[in-house]
Amino acid sequence: MRLIDRYLLRQLLGPTVLAVCALGAVALLSQSLNALDIIVTQRQSALVFLKVTLLAMPQLINIVLPIALFVAALVALNRLQTEQELVICFAGGMSRSQLIAPAMRLGAMVALLALVTNLWIQPAASREMRQTLFTVRTDLAATLIREGEFSQPSPGLTVYAQSVDTDGLIHNLFIHQVRDDGGATTYTADQGRLVKRDGKPLLVMMKGSNQEFSASGVLNFLSFDEYIFDLSSLIDSDELVHFKPSDRYLHELLFPDLTQDWEQRNRLKLMAEGHARLAGPLYNIAFMALAISAVVGGGFSRLGYGRRMAAFGGIAAGVRILGFIVQAACEDMAWINLLQYLVPIATVAVALREVYRLPVSRPEFRWPWLRGAVT
Repeated sequence: MRLIDRYLLRQLLGPTVLAVCALGAVALLSQSLNALDIIVTQRQSALVFLKVTLLAMPQLINIVLPIALFVAALVALNRLQTEQELVICFAGGMSRSQLIAPAMRLGAMVALLALVTNLWIQPAASREMRQTLFTVRTDLAATLIREGEFSQPSPGLTVYAQSVDTDGLIHNLFIHQVRDDGGATTYTADQGRLVKRDGKPLLVMMKGSNQEFSASGVLNFLSFDEYIFDLSSLIDSDELVHFKPSDRYLHELLFPDLTQDWEQRNRLKLMAEGHARLAGPLYNIAFMALAISAVVGGGFSRLGYGRRMAAFGGIAAGVRILGFIVQAACEDMAWINLLQYLVPIATVAVALREVYRLPVSRPEFRWPWLRGAVT
């Protein structure tokens, strides 16, 4: 790689990293707000909240990568053009292909990184996030007891607790259970704790009483120092983690198990997600080509490129929205998956055609030694 190529690549790489970090931080903030109910409603630790937030980042990063690349390329190329560094490159004998090669090379590298993320990193992270959310949703400590609230974790069962300490100790516990035969049992305890013994979830109540009202109208009262309430009946042992299309690997999307009823009914949806994984990285190259066309394609202008850059920004947004529309349409007709590849490839072709549309102007050097300095 020539010196000028390395220089141009460095000028593009710095803004790209900054743009990815900035948009990634925005995406992280957005995801953290969505996951905030894990702490608020499910009473999970900050570690679980941070884990869920970070596991969602690979998918979000893949969405913001083309945008970050487009913005960074616009900033870097606009600075090089306004400071006439690109003009000097042309005057030094560089062709348009040689000039845009570092930018397109960067776009290809980012596209390869996005492809690796789509095929392996994102599904692995999404599966782990789904498993974590399933564990949170089935957490008895969160679903059974809510501080200061009457909750009904199952039909006929009402639970109330005044407070729960950070170590899991429950204070002033009240449980009312209505049986199928019409009788009812009420438990009150000063303290309680959720434990597991022999793999079974149990609620150990301490210093309380048991009032049982039978269907025949007999009331039985019992005080206790410790009473164990079996929670096994509240757990749906048949419930399993269901992986969504975004959680699946490429071979599971393109070659689903058609013996499964859900996968058979959602075969087109899985196929659309699989082709989106393969076609999505192409938008990095397409957006880089649009950024090059916005600055280089119009030639040099002393008045700046603000209006042209804004127009190409709108084109980039329209292309990406069109890609999402095509992906949604693929869930109804399989042949439309071809358009998922055609949209970014056509964008690259049209943008590069705009770059090569105007002839290269090569001013004569007043200092011959400068020509050798840029080659």
